[in-house]
Amino acid sequence: MKKKKRAQVPFRLNILFFVVFLLFSALILRLGVVQIVYGEYYRKEAERTEDEIVSTPVPRGKIYDRFHRVIVDNIPRNAITYTRSKTTKPEDTLEVARKLAKYINKPVDKVTERDMKDYWILTRKEKAEKKVSKKERERLEKQGLSQKEIDKKIYELTLERITPDDLREITKKELEIIAIKHEMDSGYALTPQMVKNEGVTNREYAVVSEHLEELPGVNTTVDWKRHYVYGNTFRSVLGNVTKDDEGVPRERLDYFLARDYSRNDRVGKSYLEAQFEGVLHGKKAKIKNVVDKSGNVTSIEQIYDGERGKDLVLTIDIELQKQVEKIIEEEIMATKRRGNSPLLDRAFVVMMNPKTGEVLSMAGKLLAKGESGKRQFVDFAIGNITSAYAMGSAVKGATVLSGFQTGVLRPNTYIHDEPLYIKDTPVKKSWQTMGTINELTALQRSSNVYMFKTVIAIGGGKYRPHRPLSVNPEAFTTIRKYFSQFGLGVKTGIDLPNELSGFQGKETGAGKLLDLSIGQYDMYTPLQMAQYVSTIANGGYRMKPQIVKEIRKPTDSAKELGPIVQRFEPVVLNRIDMKTEYIKRVQEGFRRVMQEPKGTAYAYFADAPYKPAGKTGTAEAFYDGPIQSRRNDPTYNLTLVGYAPYNDPEVAFAVVVPWATQGQSDGINNRIGRRILDTYFKLKAERAKGNVANNTTSGDIETNTDENE
Repeated sequence: MKKKKRAQVPFRLNILFFVVFLLFSALILRLGVVQIVYGEYYRKEAERTEDEIVSTPVPRGKIYDRFHRVIVDNIPRNAITYTRSKTTKPEDTLEVARKLAKYINKPVDKVTERDMKDYWILTRKEKAEKKVSKKERERLEKQGLSQKEIDKKIYELTLERITPDDLREITKKELEIIAIKHEMDSGYALTPQMVKNEGVTNREYAVVSEHLEELPGVNTTVDWKRHYVYGNTFRSVLGNVTKDDEGVPRERLDYFLARDYSRNDRVGKSYLEAQFEGVLHGKKAKIKNVVDKSGNVTSIEQIYDGERGKDLVLTIDIELQKQVEKIIEEEIMATKRRGNSPLLDRAFVVMMNPKTGEVLSMAGKLLAKGESGKRQFVDFAIGNITSAYAMGSAVKGATVLSGFQTGVLRPNTYIHDEPLYIKDTPVKKSWQTMGTINELTALQRSSNVYMFKTVIAIGGGKYRPHRPLSVNPEAFTTIRKYFSQFGLGVKTGIDLPNELSGFQGKETGAGKLLDLSIGQYDMYTPLQMAQYVSTIANGGYRMKPQIVKEIRKPTDSAKELGPIVQRFEPVVLNRIDMKTEYIKRVQEGFRRVMQEPKGTAYAYFADAPYKPAGKTGTAEAFYDGPIQSRRNDPTYNLTLVGYAPYNDPEVAFAVVVPWATQGQSDGINNRIGRRILDTYFKLKAERAKGNVANNTTSGDIETNTDENE
């Protein structure tokens, strides 16, 4: 009998088993090391969080008038915010919105149809899927599109097919949820977004604060609302700030992002608020969002409180500004009631210190249709730099000085005032024939012919009755050069944006040169007229008009201003290239206008105790306002420039009333001029007696010394 052979495992298979054994042993050993030696480290890594630092806005700087009365302030208000993480899904936001809707009331006026459709798709998924058939989905898949593109197409088709009946399924409470979600979705990841900051009640604030644990990303805080203390007074110059849902203007997005702004920051978008945005904006607060490994915000910590914006102190006297605006409104309505001014809808006043250029009042009123359809006054102070008009005889001081400088006139030059008969031209004359007069009488009684003959001489022409008149076109350049030394036809340099330089006529015929000499050709802004008369008042120095007087550091005290960061000193733009003797002759002519019989403003200013000087103006013009059917109707602009006291001027002014009348002069320019000067000197006297409070809202404000002193 043969013995059976024992089965033997091949040697190579044994080696394989041994290698596998070693590998498993090594793996077990490694797992042991990871678990025992490095377990705590890896556990912490798994639970690791990241800190995301985000900047948040702070209150803007305040704006004060020259006597430290608050004009623009900030009002604190309760607010509820939401900070979305980088990984937040629409479903997550919806869930938070549902919970938050239980605790707050949210207006639904901002809810759009698209918001409702998005919500409908999110909350009615089965119905939404049926809006796009299986065949349509297959057709899209066969087009070779990516899954992302297919999903987008399906979503767009679904949106198109949602019917009004579908949307009517949404309840009133759901609309509130949609409104909340709309605000949550409009923000940027890790940036707090306002969910509600208007009308948050103390109860809402408290209840939400108590339930923050169940509302991930939601927080309660304090927000600030810009408050314009005097309502519409000076409002168009103060400017505006963007709203919560506007954020940074799209056209300047790159500019602001490069300066550490967020897209949803509120910024100044016009005039002073915009011009001094970098000053008023302040240093943003810093908050730390603690984010887990999934990108969810686990907590929010304040690491820097920030600093509210610096404060502006303006040159404006807000009490004077208020009263000047009231005077304008009253005089416009009084004139319209007389029935001779159907096109009158606006008037402007600028008052400034002729020695420093500080603007004390810059008022403008426009009679326009309001939301109710009724005509009402709106602030148009900014029209003093953004609109231009023919100013009439008020510019004759510049014409006389141009004659002196070119040598065609000398002090006490006599010229015969008579009607001028130029071939193929309507008769050119003064409002009355004055005979032989000098420049003082020409200004006092407002002779047109004196100015005509002056510029004919500047243009090298020679007047012959009933013959053609020819002048050198270069005379336009010469006269405009001298006019510009006073600020006429050039920008004044005021510290505001969008200033207009006026308009120059293009024709160069002899008749247009005569019109230019009496302010009925080129157009100027009201502020240019104020700068022009200030230059005459102060002896020939064209001062830069200034609205901002100081920049100050912010303080927490309502009774105290911070130290001065920057003071804006008076700036001389140029000294007019004319002898002092010449300027004094024009000053005397201006004095006679208001203080001597036969002066064109004597009837209004003869008894003024402050002894003013000035020049009236009436310009033939054509209506160019909002009433389309009346465009190009003939009308008259009425103007007045002046200063007081004549021998030591402390205030200069310009009054401009476009399209004031269609017939005989109403005198509205002179009435406004008299009343604003009376008001200025009355307020000055009351302040000297201590009868005008320095702060109408919170009493006197103490002033710290200059930061550098």
